[in-house]
Amino acid sequence: MEYQYVKALHIIFIVTWFAGMFYIPRLFIYNTEANEKDAAAKTVLQDQFRIMMKRLWYGITWPSAILTLIFGPWMWYLYTGFKGLPDWLFVKLLFVLGLYAYHISLHQLFLQQMNGVFKYSSQKLRVWNEVATIFLIAIVILATVKDSMSWVWGLVGLIAFIIVLMSAIRIYKVIRQKN
Repeated sequence: MEYQYVKALHIIFIVTWFAGMFYIPRLFIYNTEANEKDAAAKTVLQDQFRIMMKRLWYGITWPSAILTLIFGPWMWYLYTGFKGLPDWLFVKLLFVLGLYAYHISLHQLFLQQMNGVFKYSSQKLRVWNEVATIFLIAIVILATVKDSMSWVWGLVGLIAFIIVLMSAIRIYKVIRQKN
């Protein structure tokens, strides 16, 4: 019974963590694009975006990342007693480590933008925004399909998804430039 509650909390905090990681790059994009506005609009927009980014990052995203990190191992302990690590879980944990590295990279971007430093174009930030989607798909598929997944087809599918995603970003850029 305890396992189900811990699992539910783990999933809830994964969802809220991802929500933060999906939205914060959008705010980075809007904040970066505000640089192109006149001085008055730029100031108003960037002040508002800084408030929104700070509340999202410290109020939702960081706490969710920490609670995900607490409930994940707790769930694993309740389920297995930390005995054995199936191949699928090992690979999933590698993706989770990559996701935390991505989270840290978002934190660096957050700190830069809070200090008025804009190193990346809105287009580069749009691409970076999709990294969380790639991690989400890989992690969810590994957690649900587990040992019945073909590693070759899983990898081919992930690569195909990345190609489609990057193509969609390029198409969007072309459409945006025409408008």
